[in-house]
Amino acid sequence: MDFRRILFRLMYLVGKMPWDTGVVPPELVDLVEGPEALPAGRALDLGCGTGTNVVYLARHGWDATGVDYTPRAISRARRKASEAGVSPKLVVGDVTRLRELGVGEGFSLLIDLGCFHGLSDEQRDAYVREVNAVATPTARYLISAFPPGHGGPGPRGASREEIERRFEGWELAWEHAPQAEGSGTPERRSVTYLLLRRGEG
Repeated sequence: MDFRRILFRLMYLVGKMPWDTGVVPPELVDLVEGPEALPAGRALDLGCGTGTNVVYLARHGWDATGVDYTPRAISRARRKASEAGVSPKLVVGDVTRLRELGVGEGFSLLIDLGCFHGLSDEQRDAYVREVNAVATPTARYLISAFPPGHGGPGPRGASREEIERRFEGWELAWEHAPQAEGSGTPERRSVTYLLLRRGEG
């Protein structure tokens, strides 16, 4: 197990998870409830943490699956789902081995709100292969990432250029840059949100 995974498990154990805001980002809300909302289908939350977003998707009619390698996070996600009266599929496992986990395929919406940008180059290669294997030909992929060299501890980040290069066959639908200093939450002032679109969907 690498150092980053040990660190995340320790942080969940002591209850210090600054990334876990418990708030569904407006970018996801817009995809699900906005004026051009996607039709509910199969959704996959990569690095789902304690389940805020996968529970939200399930509550809005999506056949939602969440994957996270931290058992404590999945346990909390299961409690959230039970309290919300929904039953998303929640899997402890590695997002670079989705097919081995048996999550299935045919996902029309995939979200990653803080997972990819912490992976090594080798892990990123495997991650993209797995996403391509389980996504529909017209899927949407919502990702948030710190920029490279953002400073401070935590994930090393990922640039828009790298994400576009790695996701060959997908195109950038939009980019939401970090919010200006003095507005929004600290997280919103640090990360970029990208929506990629596959095929002609």
